[in-house]
Amino acid sequence: MNTLSRRGFLAGCAGAVATVNLPRAAMAQSTAPLALSAATRTLDIDGRAATVFGLAGPGGQGLVLDPGQRFRVDLTNNLDVGTIIHWHGQIPPNAQDGVPDMPMPLLAPGETRSYDFEARPGTHWMHSHVPIQEMQLLAAPLIVRSAEDVAADRQEVVMFLHDFSFKGSEEVLAEITGGHGGGGHGAHGMPPATPDDHAAMGHGMPGMNMGGMSMEGMDGMAMDLNDYDWDAYLANDRTLSDPEVVAVERGGRVRLRLINAAAATVFWIDTGTVQARLVAVDGHGVQPLPGNRFGLAMGQRLDLEIDLPNEGGIWPILALREGARERTGLILATVGAEIRRIDSLAEDEAPPFDPDLAQESRLTAVDSLAARPVDRSRMLMLGGTMQPYVWTIDGQTWGSHASVRARPGERVELMFHNMSMMGHPMHLHGHVFQVVDINGRRLAGALRDTVYIPPMSMVTVALDAGEAARWMLHCHHMPHLATGMMTEFQVIASA
Repeated sequence: MNTLSRRGFLAGCAGAVATVNLPRAAMAQSTAPLALSAATRTLDIDGRAATVFGLAGPGGQGLVLDPGQRFRVDLTNNLDVGTIIHWHGQIPPNAQDGVPDMPMPLLAPGETRSYDFEARPGTHWMHSHVPIQEMQLLAAPLIVRSAEDVAADRQEVVMFLHDFSFKGSEEVLAEITGGHGGGGHGAHGMPPATPDDHAAMGHGMPGMNMGGMSMEGMDGMAMDLNDYDWDAYLANDRTLSDPEVVAVERGGRVRLRLINAAAATVFWIDTGTVQARLVAVDGHGVQPLPGNRFGLAMGQRLDLEIDLPNEGGIWPILALREGARERTGLILATVGAEIRRIDSLAEDEAPPFDPDLAQESRLTAVDSLAARPVDRSRMLMLGGTMQPYVWTIDGQTWGSHASVRARPGERVELMFHNMSMMGHPMHLHGHVFQVVDINGRRLAGALRDTVYIPPMSMVTVALDAGEAARWMLHCHHMPHLATGMMTEFQVIASA
């Protein structure tokens, strides 16, 4: 995408350095819907071909909308299985939210469905709400640019992160669950399971080494990290053996839009020798926070601004797997700079992400929710174990859950209390919330749609209940979701 005033010089050097290919949507004045297709595609991952899913828009994987442009999309399912897409970070009418049978069914192979709603600006994404399909990379960026983005003299770069296995998603899930699938198979935001689905998801291989590791924390208790060793970690569908190289200008300003679309991997974003400013999370502005390393849980997004040195060179932007040595990323490079190979394994393991919520505690919203009394509050206990592999909300899996209820317009506070030894990125559909309390300390934290709750921690969020409908509330760790870690936020006209 080449729309910014300082980027003109790049036009003549496309052969020397590849640039990120952000798909370009139709102009805001157009009334024609955009075509989006769920389809298979083939990636080259470390020299090996891999067939995965994807979401192809007019200019490549994903969509970019201009300021004021409505989300008018015709989605066609070109897969040979049913699917449905959730517009993560957007607030469509509930019927367009993209959860199986809540209320719309899966799109059958060959079916097209139309969507039309007001788009919310920011860095967002879209993905299947069938966990095994999201694990097969059925996801893509959804960028909605603001007027300020268009006016700013800066280059925009998207980094879309995945974890990847050459094995089928059903086999991966069976290995992770270790033969101990949670209750409610077929009712956790997925279509009803077939007998083969149950075999894949509920009868894993006992004794399988799942690559899990523990970190000591919380007064000596073991924190569980990384319950699966993936074959590769991808940034824009590529590994560090052949990374994306983005042409940049000496002394230029870059806005990095970072999206963690991984199934089960938390990343640290490391900008190396260049200082960055964190300016937005989950598509919402925060007071600028300087640094060169920021954590990013599954489902979350970060926007970083970087002012590059007024000199030639390369600046790798790396995503480090928490608690491990694996890493991926892309490279910012001026024209003619020597591109050096970066090993996919770091010398040292990256630390666990935000066990004391230090990063979250430092975030302050640019635009806070209006102050008003709380009408309704609810504590949600997050629990679960690695053996048996079952993850719960209030001790229940999906299907035996107790819904959170509210009336439209009520101010609601939800306290997430994590009593398990794994972190949980909790995502609420159809709403934006603000972090207002961390471990008993009140604050005017970030506006979000996905908040990370580390082990043995408490985070409270505030929101104003929206459309009267059933909205999903779940962990965005896909194996946790697939084994039942989901409930619903029911907004009803009379509660």
